[in-house]
Amino acid sequence: MISPFRILKKDPQTRARTGILYTRHGAVHTPVFMPVATQASVKALTSADLRDVHAECLLSNTYHLYLRPGTKTLQTLGGLHKFMKWDGSILTDSGGFQVYSLSQFRKISEEGVLFRSHHDGSKHLFTPENVIEFESEIGSDIWTMLDVCIHAKDPAKREARLALEQTKRWAKRAAAHYQKTVPEQHITLQSDGSFTVGNSLLFGIIQGSVFADLRKEAALHMASLQTHGYCIGGLSLGESQEQMNDSVLAVTENLPEEKPRYFMGLGTPVEILNCVERGVDMFDCVWPTRVARNGMVMTEEGRLNIKNACFRLDERPLDEHCDCLACRNYSRAYLSHLFRSGELTSHRLLSMHNIRFLTRTMENIRQAIDNGTFRQFKADFIAKYQ
Repeated sequence: MISPFRILKKDPQTRARTGILYTRHGAVHTPVFMPVATQASVKALTSADLRDVHAECLLSNTYHLYLRPGTKTLQTLGGLHKFMKWDGSILTDSGGFQVYSLSQFRKISEEGVLFRSHHDGSKHLFTPENVIEFESEIGSDIWTMLDVCIHAKDPAKREARLALEQTKRWAKRAAAHYQKTVPEQHITLQSDGSFTVGNSLLFGIIQGSVFADLRKEAALHMASLQTHGYCIGGLSLGESQEQMNDSVLAVTENLPEEKPRYFMGLGTPVEILNCVERGVDMFDCVWPTRVARNGMVMTEEGRLNIKNACFRLDERPLDEHCDCLACRNYSRAYLSHLFRSGELTSHRLLSMHNIRFLTRTMENIRQAIDNGTFRQFKADFIAKYQ
């Protein structure tokens, strides 16, 4: 299956690369960080705010949208883009992780996952086929397959093997159902190297926990299926940095280069740099906005807690190199006052800053790869940030 992904530059010393992923709603420049709009909204932010921080693609969640407002409702209202007034790209997670996190409320079988809603306790069934249909009703640009996720911290290999085998069987069913749902691809390569894309894309999820042999097996299996890209799932869940790095490499070195790789649920800058170095192109996480609502801010000089007393008289911006709304207009002293006073404006401004910090970091990563200086950029960034 042709993938509308164009590699622009490869770093000569690592697996890092820059590229463009084309979707129905435009170009996504990689490596990219995608803010998380779980329920059709990035918490505390509007779609205009997201454009202001240079977001190109958002991550939304099939599980949550299925339960509320309902995928049929979204379809009736013209799809998720129209619903939330967002004209960029949207990737939808299949909901497998959310179902995994509700372990006391779900049962996995060959057919799919039977679970109880965390809202009202009602029973629902997710299958590889109906998840594809739900994502079609949502109208997102990139769909992901239903998978079985397990905890990556101190897992039993037998459990990881069983989860992987189930994920592989479900992936085959999901890929086949995608072909029925989207029988014609409508992906056209233009003379300038860009693509026009008329349909939603399909990404498969690679599991295997922290076991390199299982990760390799999962990657090779997913590479044999008809997909446009790949997700690395089941990591950043408590495993060590070494385990994460080794697991990522076991995946990327066994995937075709011409398709994008997406690490699900990673938003810390040092770990992102490690994964970019190993050939990952796409990232998402709720962490940057979650910690912003607790007063934690990322800057080029490291993290700071805006609640600390030292900022009450600090007239500097959060980060002198940042061009976000907060840094363009307000001092640390004012933002500290807002947060300590319980003003919700602080949630918006700090969230915008943290997302812009990551999108700006990705811009700088892309520039370093293009210049052939990625390793030096990574070393300099970590030295300042930590």
